[in-house]
Amino acid sequence: MYGEYGKVNTRSVKTQLPESLKPVFNYWIRDTWAILGPDGFYYITGTTAPPERIFKGKIHCWDWNDGLYLWRSADLKIWENLGLIWSLDEDATWQGKPKVYETDEIYENKSINGDTLDNKFRAVWAPELHYIKSLKNWFIVACMNNSAKGKGSFILRSKTGKPEGPYENIEGNKYKPIFSDIDGSLFEDSDGTVYFVGHNHYIAKMKPDMSDLAEELMKIKETEYYAEPYIEGAFIFKFAGKYHLVQAIWSHRTSEGDTYVEKEGITSQNTRYSYDCVIATSDNIYGPYGNRYCAITGGGHNNFFQDKDGNWWATCFWNPRGNQASEFQQTCQPGLIPMIYENGQFHPKGY
Repeated sequence: MYGEYGKVNTRSVKTQLPESLKPVFNYWIRDTWAILGPDGFYYITGTTAPPERIFKGKIHCWDWNDGLYLWRSADLKIWENLGLIWSLDEDATWQGKPKVYETDEIYENKSINGDTLDNKFRAVWAPELHYIKSLKNWFIVACMNNSAKGKGSFILRSKTGKPEGPYENIEGNKYKPIFSDIDGSLFEDSDGTVYFVGHNHYIAKMKPDMSDLAEELMKIKETEYYAEPYIEGAFIFKFAGKYHLVQAIWSHRTSEGDTYVEKEGITSQNTRYSYDCVIATSDNIYGPYGNRYCAITGGGHNNFFQDKDGNWWATCFWNPRGNQASEFQQTCQPGLIPMIYENGQFHPKGY
């Protein structure tokens, strides 16, 4: 039997997506990100795919897309599409140049669900829109699936001080990624210090002007599972005097119970069930972070934010992969989950 730490009850009523939950608007989005800006508007962005990128009746973004889109709302109900705010064709520099594979070259994700892809890879994933209070300006952190410069994360700065941009590369990633892996994030502490947070549990302080990293990337100190699974979508926020490290982990349903622990025989697609929002807390930004807990079953690669009244919300997108997907009424749509914080943990409101 797997140890207690790493086991999860994916059937727990407390962590389920509310039955009443519906997409806030109709658009193909993964990795939904939402934030309340100082202008009184809420903003949503995420990984998107052009409507014409359809294979076997399904839209996807694995090999190619056209840039970053943004929506805004005054009340979290009616959303205005601000359109393409950063184009890979017109606004990008190194990010816009695709990785071109030889036709006989074996490359990652050559096929998706049986569809053979083109030999060009260039898609921007997992964008996050951040307002940095200490600089009174908007920044975007996102990552490339691949490009002529390879896979990696980068940070954009608004040239106008407006969330819709236009945007430019910061100095640290003017010619190449600032971080060589996906799922970059930003966190501004209460003292104005900004940190870059990256996939595979990396963190580094940013320079005060946000031009580059101020220190070497280092591993976040965490209470790991044994054996540690694949984890992505790192995001940090602060509340009740604690740092909350949010990450996305796949659960697996086996004869021995639900688990996040990866061991031989349970890492197959057949046992993969839900893509969960998992949280750990710490008194220090660098850690150590305590035991992880599942906050939202099926709510992986998301973020948390407070509305104008101080209520907590989490985003979701109904991941189309994993066995849980057959239970969803929709997939790859932006969702907002009302959350509550009690006994030191977050979970969907109403349970």
